[in-house]
Amino acid sequence: MIDITLRQLRYFDALARHLNFGRAAAECAVTQPALSMQIADFEAKLGVTLVDRTRQGTALTEAGERAMRRIQHILGVIHDLAEEAQTHRHHSESLLKFGVIPSVAPYVLPRLLPHFRRAHPQLRLHLRETLTRSLVSELLDGQLDLVLLALPVAEAGIETLPLFEDPFLLAIPHVHPADTIPAKVEDVVAHENLLLLEEGHCLREQVLSYRGQLPHQARHTLGVSSIATIVQMVGNGYGLTLLPEMAAVELQDANVTLVRFAPPAPHRVIGLAWRANSPQRPNFIAYGRLIQACLGRTESAGSPETERLAPACGE
Repeated sequence: MIDITLRQLRYFDALARHLNFGRAAAECAVTQPALSMQIADFEAKLGVTLVDRTRQGTALTEAGERAMRRIQHILGVIHDLAEEAQTHRHHSESLLKFGVIPSVAPYVLPRLLPHFRRAHPQLRLHLRETLTRSLVSELLDGQLDLVLLALPVAEAGIETLPLFEDPFLLAIPHVHPADTIPAKVEDVVAHENLLLLEEGHCLREQVLSYRGQLPHQARHTLGVSSIATIVQMVGNGYGLTLLPEMAAVELQDANVTLVRFAPPAPHRVIGLAWRANSPQRPNFIAYGRLIQACLGRTESAGSPETERLAPACGE
């Protein structure tokens, strides 16, 4: 039997996420040599190389990628085991580690948090806002309990609950001639710059997935991660963009007009995700209903009236 320690699993998980020995060691509160020694011992016990160490940086081998997925599952199960035990000991107060993607957080949290506080006054909330890829990774290994994001989530071991649909609207400058016609997005952007968030954002992939591939010359990927910045660029005539309806609050003083698409309209589905073996499943479903209620979104996601964007999320 191979004598692998929980410490080695946690050290490798941190290294797999950061791909940097220094940052992984800092997260684990150990020195870099200590972490490196544990990783090397872990590899020796398994008899495989998990990490490529080169001058260009650190990367996982194919065996390392496979090990990462298994280790994330193991750490998630261990976290749920400890959480279930703690729940039986502490009924009056609990902790929720909640992750939200950036294209949802600023538009949902201001309305959600006051309701959440009133409905669950004893709940301690730790909030994490980052890209989908990081949220799903942290969810799998137990660093997060619940995530609000665009569905679907392809990873095994995750259960999801669709909450509502968020239609996409075409954002154009006030003076643009398209504001009078419900044109298809392919027609409108054929000779225009379609402004997109930087690589890695799920919202960018959702826009690009609409009815296949948009004309390559029409795409203009920016080095920004803020919808508000994209809206300002549209308002100043630098191009067009597809804007989630929930982000329409960004239009104040932005010199931008929104055009709705004729059915079937593109949209994304917003929902919750958690580890399938989490003992908090009933609570998560209740939180989902609370989110729907406080946003006034009680319709079923996935209506046939609209065409869902396949996220193909790389965040």
